[in-house]
Amino acid sequence: MNTLVVLLGPTGVGKTELSLQVAEHLGSPIISSDSRQLYKDLPIGTAAPTAGQMARVRHYMVGTLSLTDYYSASNFEADVISLLSDLHKTIPAVVMTGGSMMYIDAVCKGIDDIPTVAPEIRDALYKQFETEGLAPILAELKEADPAHYEEVDRNNHKRVIHAVEICRMTGKPYSSFRTNIRKERPFRIIKIGLNRERDELCDRINRRVDQMMDEGLLEEARRVYPFRHLNALNTVGYKELFNYIGGEWTLDLAVEKIKRNTRVYARKQMTWFKRDPEITWFHPEDQERILAFLTERLGD
Repeated sequence: MNTLVVLLGPTGVGKTELSLQVAEHLGSPIISSDSRQLYKDLPIGTAAPTAGQMARVRHYMVGTLSLTDYYSASNFEADVISLLSDLHKTIPAVVMTGGSMMYIDAVCKGIDDIPTVAPEIRDALYKQFETEGLAPILAELKEADPAHYEEVDRNNHKRVIHAVEICRMTGKPYSSFRTNIRKERPFRIIKIGLNRERDELCDRINRRVDQMMDEGLLEEARRVYPFRHLNALNTVGYKELFNYIGGEWTLDLAVEKIKRNTRVYARKQMTWFKRDPEITWFHPEDQERILAFLTERLGD
């Protein structure tokens, strides 16, 4: 039976090395489900696979986009389902790994068919957000779609703005497009979750940020600074360094904020993943147990 093996977990947990081992064991390529590794200009800040890692195992969905390209979870769903259709012709078990919750769910469960937003509507809303803040956009959402207003995370400006984008473009409530109907897939899905004790994960995150800085994250941020208004760069690591480059923060403060915000994001990821009963959890260093579990499940 054709199978998608999903290795997921919070940022910094150790997915990359394990995914390489599992892919080599299965004779599979790796599909990245990291929404920022898609952008070719951000290899350091997104911990994209290195040239050596990509030489070990073929990778898909890495470094395929420019910063100005529009892309969404819906695009990812369509691209990966098409890719899997081709790969499964010769490779029974394919590995997908990453921590972008919406992207993983889009492939495993499907995503509602929400219209693609016109660039001019997106640009107008983000300019409004920059000049007026989120309050008037929230007020517009409350008027246009009170049902979604009640359930959306009102502190997450990206989700609020996206909902209003759809309302403005279609003249219909964003919630009217959300069916939450799970799509059937022509393959089996095995989800393996990776986690560590909180202190262990926090230490790994802190050390990884220091390593990224040593590898040239600040220089990478300087290169993309002219594009800082783009959604692709509205992400931990770049936002904080943009504040340093713009003269608002010291470098030490920016680095500490990156560490803190990455830890906060890791907690959000775990909150999301823990709701999914289909995930079997392991410590990332339990390679033998993970491979034994996979061998047993794939033999069913």
